[in-house]
Amino acid sequence: MLKNNILQLLKNNKNKYISGQDLCDTFNVSRTAIWKCIKELKSDGYIIESQHKTGYMLISEPDILSYIEIYPYLKTKFIGRNYIHFESITSTNDYAKEIAFKCDNGTVIVSEEQTSGRGRLGRSWVSNKGEGIWMSIILKPDLNPQEAVKLTQVAAVAVVDSIKDATGLSSGIKWPNDIIVDRKKVCGILTEMNAELDKVYYVVVGIGLNANVTTFPKDLNDKATSLLISAGKKIDRKQLTASILNNFEKYYGVYLSKGFSYIRTMCIKYSLTLNSDVRIISNNHEYIGHAIDIDDDGNLIVELKNGDRKTIMSGDVSVRGILGYV
Repeated sequence: MLKNNILQLLKNNKNKYISGQDLCDTFNVSRTAIWKCIKELKSDGYIIESQHKTGYMLISEPDILSYIEIYPYLKTKFIGRNYIHFESITSTNDYAKEIAFKCDNGTVIVSEEQTSGRGRLGRSWVSNKGEGIWMSIILKPDLNPQEAVKLTQVAAVAVVDSIKDATGLSSGIKWPNDIIVDRKKVCGILTEMNAELDKVYYVVVGIGLNANVTTFPKDLNDKATSLLISAGKKIDRKQLTASILNNFEKYYGVYLSKGFSYIRTMCIKYSLTLNSDVRIISNNHEYIGHAIDIDDDGNLIVELKNGDRKTIMSGDVSVRGILGYV
């Protein structure tokens, strides 16, 4: 695409002028074509200085998560190499499910905002423009559905590592899909799949991460936070997005080749649920107990007040002292 090629050349020569004629010669196009692309780049938010007889110079790039902005940091072999970027979308997970059968394994959908973002149990997820990382990864693993469910925890480990790598902040996992910073939720993971009893056609791993959110609705103030609030400074969304994809591919490869054992070790290391009192709502039943382990299948093991042990495969888990459960 001519626009991206021009942008890359400008990026490679940032703060230096490139003449319009040099651009024409390099890409074998007319001055009019160059001018149209420069105009489009400016409308995208790129600050480009134009001088008669001198040419064009890139001054600064906008805070957007397009592929051309991400790929200098991307180290993956296949995750995110087919990368679809939107300014706005209803839900990246919903769009991913629409295209999953006809797109490549590892396709990533990223949007600057979601107008109908959602989390587990159909809960809404506020996804304001430019304030977070709202993305979905499409996978086509050779796994059975019971094994594919564990990809939620694979993603959780990847996000915790990426937050540390990109911001220096420590975070933890509230089993199985919430990432917590300063006792508040900063990220949620929603995994959905299309499968039969013994075959997975595709899995969509959705990640919603509050990177640079500054304010929350009143009902979320005591439950939600952002990396900006915790770090006290704006987060580079480009590096963080690439880091999540890099780490996810690494841990996904480990899971496929070696099984869940290593991922389980990491989940236990990062867990904010274990060794805590928990309240669980599962299949319309409420359980109160103490979380003591994550088993080889990724299930949460809870010791109930009467001494019995309960294996929790799914449900709404609240941890005492986190997200308002006191």
